[in-house]
Amino acid sequence: MRPLPELTPENTAFWTGGAEGKLMIAFCADCSHAIHPPQLICPKCWSQAIEFKPVTGTGAVYTFTVNHQPWMPDMPVPFALAVVDLDGAPGARVTAEVVNADPESVVIGQTMKIGFLNIDDIWFPQWEPAQ
Repeated sequence: MRPLPELTPENTAFWTGGAEGKLMIAFCADCSHAIHPPQLICPKCWSQAIEFKPVTGTGAVYTFTVNHQPWMPDMPVPFALAVVDLDGAPGARVTAEVVNADPESVVIGQTMKIGFLNIDDIWFPQWEPAQ
């Protein structure tokens, strides 16, 4: 079983947005800075006016790793985790498992699109190749 994140005021929109098929990213309402992981204060201008907005759910692989170690019992290996630069949220990157692709086929710069895995009303983002 995958460990579940603790829902907090600053991260609930991110972990539950997948219920509507939306990747929700925190933005500063004052300076428009994209903030991920979500925080209660903007690291750019120190504003506390944070709001979540849906983004396109696409982006390019910044970096990735292929894991061959089963970190949890019954975890299938190998699997790839990719850090993706988000389109429409400059500076924000989301790390998630790559699905529907051979883990060894992931490359830097590859275009990805978001999908979600629902476990107990937590919507885990998952990347898959866009083409």
